[in-house]
Amino acid sequence: MAIEVITREDLNEFRTLLLSDLNAMFNSKPEQQKQWLKSNEVRKLLNISPGTLQNLRINGTITYTKVGGILYYASSDLEKLLESNKVEATVTLFNPKWLIR
Repeated sequence: MAIEVITREDLNEFRTLLLSDLNAMFNSKPEQQKQWLKSNEVRKLLNISPGTLQNLRINGTITYTKVGGILYYASSDLEKLLESNKVEATVTLFNPKWLIR
């Protein structure tokens, strides 16, 4: 069994390579999101049934484009829909009402 000695220079070189790899990883552009989604992708994304998606189309909650029998939904419209229906959370870590008698 051979013993290999690691020097400070080896560790510094490793650190430099590691930092450059991490820097490249964090500064790389994220994967581009699809601009148009099909019905099954929207249903998976929102975790809804086909009927619910149809109801959202019928009542005008969600916009869509139909091309040759295939329905497409703009991902930007879905983001706007989710943002407009966002409910702000209330932070309640401790509710002292049960202490009051």
